[in-house]
Amino acid sequence: QRITFEYILIENFNDSVEDAKNLVKILSNVKSKVNLIKFNPFPGAEINPPSMDKIKKFQEYLLSKGVLCTIRESKGLDISAACGQLKEKEGSK
Repeated sequence: QRITFEYILIENFNDSVEDAKNLVKILSNVKSKVNLIKFNPFPGAEINPPSMDKIKKFQEYLLSKGVLCTIRESKGLDISAACGQLKEKEGSK
């Protein structure tokens, strides 16, 4: 059995190859799978998602070190219902 980890990638916070190296160290003794999730922006967010290019480089590094990982596709972004976005809109009470 593998443990699945969800890793949300945030631009210039945890999306570098150095961050991928650290993740490999953390998971070195754990039979795991990593789902890479691009941060889903929302109005007023002060953080951004990394480019798909950067996400693919992150994934390529993990795969090259034997870490099973996939890039999760975002759904529901257009209605602020993507992973991590469900929230009450201001003034909707």
